[in-house]
Amino acid sequence: MNITKENIDALNAVVKVEISAADYQEKVEGILQDYRKKADVPGFRKGHVPAGMIKKQYGKSIMIDEVNKLLQESLNNFLTEEKLDILGNPLPKMQEDFNWDTEDFSFEFELGLAPEFDVDLKAKKKITQYNIVADDELLDKEVENLQKRFGKLVPQEVVEEGFTVAGTFTNEEKAIENKTTIELNTIKGKVNLKKFVGKKVGDVIELKSKGLFDDDHKLMAALGLTHDEIHGLEIPLTFTIEEINVTELAEINQELFDKIFGADVVKSLEELKAKIKEDAEKQFLAQADQQLLNAVTEYLVENTKFDLPADFLKKWIATAGENPLTPEQANEEYEKSEKGLRYQLIEGKVLKDNELQINFDELKDFTKGFVKAQMAQYGQLNPEEKELDDIVQRVLSNQEEAKRLQEQLVSKKLLDFYKENITFKVKEVNYENFVKEVYK
Repeated sequence: MNITKENIDALNAVVKVEISAADYQEKVEGILQDYRKKADVPGFRKGHVPAGMIKKQYGKSIMIDEVNKLLQESLNNFLTEEKLDILGNPLPKMQEDFNWDTEDFSFEFELGLAPEFDVDLKAKKKITQYNIVADDELLDKEVENLQKRFGKLVPQEVVEEGFTVAGTFTNEEKAIENKTTIELNTIKGKVNLKKFVGKKVGDVIELKSKGLFDDDHKLMAALGLTHDEIHGLEIPLTFTIEEINVTELAEINQELFDKIFGADVVKSLEELKAKIKEDAEKQFLAQADQQLLNAVTEYLVENTKFDLPADFLKKWIATAGENPLTPEQANEEYEKSEKGLRYQLIEGKVLKDNELQINFDELKDFTKGFVKAQMAQYGQLNPEEKELDDIVQRVLSNQEEAKRLQEQLVSKKLLDFYKENITFKVKEVNYENFVKEVYK
């Protein structure tokens, strides 16, 4: 057997695999002998069927099978031994004059090679790192929300702004009949709000789904539909009022503090706000970190220049799925995936050059921290070590879950590395302005 590689250019190569009869004949003969021992052919005793008959019936198919196995094994070994960093999978080159009726065979495979490049972490235009703070306006709003949550509903006869109404949304065409409760401050637009004000129990209000709430997720809950079902939904709705209530705010006192945090954990409004601020800014930090990772990713993709073996990748995409794609479809898929592929290569380069790869012990520790956090949400603050280890083992035995956690750990390592090695422009904002700037 002879395997050679010819570089077409920096990103494309052809591997040629030459297989002779000596490479596979002994294995084929051994399989034929085994077939002969087991063959049950009328007119012959078992194990005494003529070898020529067995060879004539099975020889070619066995030979083809063994050549293909040998070809795949030798090609994989060659790629490993040569340490070739390829994109996609090798693509066999079609040979019009190929013939299985010979003894010696020659196969050729196209390779798409990963480009060589450097990653520059010295951003010319500094990336913004947001420090999201809980300002006084947010803290006052959260205090009021807690007062509402622990307050009591007082029935009313007539709807006014700021009230809560319970009732049923209906639409005959979409078979919608869903009971829900609406806080009127979530209704979008003065026109919609006016339709509620002044109404009583039993009144029916005509509405439209589009632009009804300040958030489409609230429309999804109000109508009992899925995210896909409410996307672009424009239908008439009727809402029948069944209850009208106003929330009487709970008093800000020790009784309220104890209900929220437990006995004597918080003892004043100032301490309450400090606790809210601490918890809110922990959540904000996670969002700011995700935004920072996204911003670095965008920067690196835009500013790390290298070519890809585009023609090869398009051909590979056309044949990689269950159903072959047309050249036009493959080109469209390539355009969709090119940016992601570029970042995969950049991420791999950063991880390799800076020895940021993770090992199984790190993944176990990370998973343990994740499990402990989950358990703490349900009041299990001090689980036993054996219980934790058993849960971690079960979680990591699920391949999809293990992959998801591994990706999270890689993202954390990358983010920590970027924070240490990139100089950012730090900007302090409240949450409202962060949302405006990042998700505008």
